[in-house]
Amino acid sequence: MKFILTLWLSKLIAVLVNLVDPKRGSNYSGKIAVKLMPDFVAHFKAIDYDKTIFITGTNGKSTTNNLVGHTLRSAGRTVASNIEGANMMPGVATTLIKNSTLGGKLNKEFLVLEIDERSLAAIRKVLPAHHMGITNLQKDQVQRNGDPDFIFRKFQGAIGKDMTLYLNNEEPRSKALEDQAGASVYFGVAPNSKTSQREGEFAVTLPCPKCGHSIVYAQYNLASIGTFHCSHCAHQSQEAPDVWVDQVDFAGKTFRTGGRTFHITYNNPFYIYNYALDIALCRQFGLTDQQLQQGFSSFVNPAERREVLTYHGKQIHYLRMKQENPETLQSALDTIAEDPSRKAVFLGMYEVKDFLPYYSNTFYFFDCDFRPIAQTDVERYVVFSTTVCYDTANRIIYDGAPEDRITVLDTEDIPTILAQLDQVETDNVYFLTGMKPYKQLKTYFAQGGVSNG
Repeated sequence: MKFILTLWLSKLIAVLVNLVDPKRGSNYSGKIAVKLMPDFVAHFKAIDYDKTIFITGTNGKSTTNNLVGHTLRSAGRTVASNIEGANMMPGVATTLIKNSTLGGKLNKEFLVLEIDERSLAAIRKVLPAHHMGITNLQKDQVQRNGDPDFIFRKFQGAIGKDMTLYLNNEEPRSKALEDQAGASVYFGVAPNSKTSQREGEFAVTLPCPKCGHSIVYAQYNLASIGTFHCSHCAHQSQEAPDVWVDQVDFAGKTFRTGGRTFHITYNNPFYIYNYALDIALCRQFGLTDQQLQQGFSSFVNPAERREVLTYHGKQIHYLRMKQENPETLQSALDTIAEDPSRKAVFLGMYEVKDFLPYYSNTFYFFDCDFRPIAQTDVERYVVFSTTVCYDTANRIIYDGAPEDRITVLDTEDIPTILAQLDQVETDNVYFLTGMKPYKQLKTYFAQGGVSNG
């Protein structure tokens, strides 16, 4: 009876929150429910754990979660999913509240959930999913997670023999979890035009998750992701993973797998792995290549963090990120470097204030390669924030940015920052910031221009 009363109350709260502001409090009803009843999630009925899918990992889990849910829906399946990105216990509870009857029965065929890495063990105790896709295990949120091996150990205790894992064939940590599961399905991406050797100071290695000896990479499709083998034990990439994406044409937005060419909308290297994981999961549930393509063609990612705006006659390419790991920063930098034309680059890295002690995140600037940007035609760099603006300036100087083209603004005052736009001649401008200044900056852009999507 307590569960039913808690469910009804939380459903009422969800309705009221949606009436007040649909954009606020996406997991508020779940927070209340879990506070009143810590094992609330365990009491829902009619959940088919053979059709319950967790999506977790460091980078790409929101996008992959949204893509998997969309692909299944486009094929005519019904899906409950936390597409808002609320990926801890309250977010999972909210998803179930919104997709259940008054008696607590799930009213969808599939349950597809993005799961926070540190929350995985607790959520699986009350929701024993039989399928889990892991995008990758990389450096992320050091103030919270420490290092990726800490998360690897957390995962080891949360995986059972009743699970099928969908594992990145080119990422050593997540692939090493194969020993914990009942079955594993592997997805991978062949070397392509954006594959690199990352020689010198940007070469990446790590201890083998199975034996502790050094991992050796043949090449890198992304940082710490590429064809690998352990220098001591048998841990290595499979030569023929279950889903093998090759002939990637980034400009043409196509790739091939299983003898079929797929057309895609999003085409950076992280997305290719997201598509590969989506294919691995959806094929497991019987979707055809035609249904997969239908999903790819109609997919619009609500988690996409790239926009093109206009402001004072200038085209603003706005790239924003959570500012919690070097891989997402490098991906954004690579996007800027791909534009060979004259441009101005604005970089705003801020202090992360998710919990005390606040974290300025200076470390990951030095894990990234700014040289490809410095080798293009940059009229001016503008770096700003009250915490790491000088660190940012020093970092790009080390990689060849001329000091006389760098403006340092020790401020977070938006009018002061945007005043610099009128000081550059080029109308091709890139803004790269964390999430904190995004809303303020976009408000100012909207007052002086229009969005192009």
